[in-house]
Amino acid sequence: MRSVTSLATLAIASLVAAPALAEAFDASDDIIVLGQLEASNAATKTDTPAILTPQPVTIVSADLLEAQGAVSISDTLNYVAGVQANPYGPDSRIDSNFVRGLNALQFRDGMRDVFSFYATIRADPYNFDSVQVLRGPSSVLFGQGSLGGLVNLNSKLPSSEAAGEVSLRYGSFDRKEALVDVTGPITGDLAARFVARVRDAGTQVDFVPDDRIMIAPSITWSPGTATDITLLGLYQEDDGGSTSQFLPVVGTLLPNPNGRLPFDRFIGKPGWDRYDGRLLQGTALVNHRFSESARLSLKARYIDSDLTYFTHYPDSYSNPANPYVLLDPATGTPVIDPLTGVAVRDTNQRTIGLYADGSRARMEIFSTDNNLQLKFDTGANIEHVLLAGVDYSWNHVRKVGGFAFEYIDIYDPDYAALSDFGGGLPQPAGPSEDVEQTQLGFYLQDQIRLWDRVSIVLGARRDRVTSSAFGAPKVKQNATTFRAGVIGEILPGLSPFFSYTESFEPIAGTASNGNPFVPKSGNQYEAGIKYELNPASLITITGYRIKENNRPVDDPTTPDPFDQRQAGSLTSKGIEFEARTELPGRLQLIANYSYNEAEIDGTNQQLENVPKHNASIWAARSFDLPGDIGLRLGAGVRYAGENKSFGFAFPNGITTPDYTLVDGFAEFRWQRWSLAINATNLLGKDYYSACLARGDCFNGAERNVFGTLSYRF
Repeated sequence: MRSVTSLATLAIASLVAAPALAEAFDASDDIIVLGQLEASNAATKTDTPAILTPQPVTIVSADLLEAQGAVSISDTLNYVAGVQANPYGPDSRIDSNFVRGLNALQFRDGMRDVFSFYATIRADPYNFDSVQVLRGPSSVLFGQGSLGGLVNLNSKLPSSEAAGEVSLRYGSFDRKEALVDVTGPITGDLAARFVARVRDAGTQVDFVPDDRIMIAPSITWSPGTATDITLLGLYQEDDGGSTSQFLPVVGTLLPNPNGRLPFDRFIGKPGWDRYDGRLLQGTALVNHRFSESARLSLKARYIDSDLTYFTHYPDSYSNPANPYVLLDPATGTPVIDPLTGVAVRDTNQRTIGLYADGSRARMEIFSTDNNLQLKFDTGANIEHVLLAGVDYSWNHVRKVGGFAFEYIDIYDPDYAALSDFGGGLPQPAGPSEDVEQTQLGFYLQDQIRLWDRVSIVLGARRDRVTSSAFGAPKVKQNATTFRAGVIGEILPGLSPFFSYTESFEPIAGTASNGNPFVPKSGNQYEAGIKYELNPASLITITGYRIKENNRPVDDPTTPDPFDQRQAGSLTSKGIEFEARTELPGRLQLIANYSYNEAEIDGTNQQLENVPKHNASIWAARSFDLPGDIGLRLGAGVRYAGENKSFGFAFPNGITTPDYTLVDGFAEFRWQRWSLAINATNLLGKDYYSACLARGDCFNGAERNVFGTLSYRF
């Protein structure tokens, strides 16, 4: 709590003087945070400024996420209120974020682009102009939106003005990268863009690479001033592995006589363990303006993803408090106690069972979202923006998997003794998942502006979802969700708001009993206030209460630690403070604090791996030096509170300690050249992101430093 208090005090002290300085704000200053007060179309699908939206919206620009050293989509949310980024540490397989204690769904250009776990590779942050975080339910517009919120990635689009950059990067873990982003006109009505990354890198875990090829061409045709047609392509290939090694609690958070397991410990078979994927995407965006008061938007995307995921992880689950077993040196199998019939514990606490798990996945997605926007008045001081739309999505995820079991001295692994299963799946292998799902939704929203001071948002949606697994009879479900919100300016720049929103989230996959998951549902009440200090500054304070039903949780009745069942209801409530401001002298300041209580109803226990407290502060400033040299310096501090986990081996729970991290940034610019140095976890703090009562721990991100040399034109 002392770290939280220090951060909050610093944030408040920095902002107290802001109103007095607002009049001195110079719009010509070098604005580093872009778009915070601009149109927040993630919230309304219309060009509505954030100050007129009765919901918290955060927009992280590409410039800001680069300055903060983000190397993954999860990293882009390190300084966003209400978000726990990388809750299971740096994960080379998926981007994971908790928003208001709940998993956030990922969208790209307003359409969801990830279904199921471990069926695709991570999106590349270099491919996006900004990342939007919408906190709270958004099912009325997006259909498949989680209760806590959603993350929307805005693709880089072609520009009619020629521009570009070429960059070379080198850093920690032997990271070597080349990046290209070029855009400009081809003809008078045709513009194109080309974005690419080539990476050869290691990670903080031995034998786990992080190699990538990403190519994203796009083209925009504007046959007239009223029409834009954009086609976006994406080819991405990742050759990597899993930085999540699921190390046992006993030997990480809890003591082991052999000491603490090193953070770079690899538990697997070098050369066999992998997380290799290929991703193809094609997207079409059509915008047509019939007039100033009528606009049509059409979107469609097809995704084809192939993934090979071979991994090992220790058996910390059958006996989390003491997972180490004694082996018979003659047979290499566990010594069994004849009285109890269970494996004898290894008093040296070195040898542990090792799962070998392999799968090959194929994921296909087709999505489309189409709407018509109409602007009209129903009185002298009553303006409407009416949005009517229909969206459709289809996804099919198929997996073939195999499973095996071995043993390893986790403190001195003999990698050569582990099987590589002939380079293929452990045997026997067979289909492990085959889930198909479709969703059709109709939505209607009316934004009403009264006397140019009060904005009301009303929305309704009807969904029909069909799901099936392994060819079983289809499960059909319907849902209707509503939304209502109001925000009004009671004093210059000061706008309180209130909203009620509902959520309906279809879930791909199956429960431990083999049945498809039924959709989650819930609602949220939220009240808050927004204060616009100046044209580039916004403070938001909000409180909320979320009620969720049908949440997937661990199923303790099965031996597989990853089996899930659907719980009853959950309540998440809390408060959030977020301030983003540009002050005179080209000083950028971001300050956040959030408090969240999230519990499965009736347990009186905080959700595992969900800290109650999060806080952060980021500051950056630009300087002009002699010799036409520009300098930009930035630094940030992030705090995550402790989190707890409960299980049969730890009925009183185990606690993952809180941690505070420091980040830094420096960039020199001269003419068209720039040299940037980024450092995350600058002080090299060792910490655990999460340790779970089921028996495993997840290491936090180690210090990562890299330099980027760029030429812009």
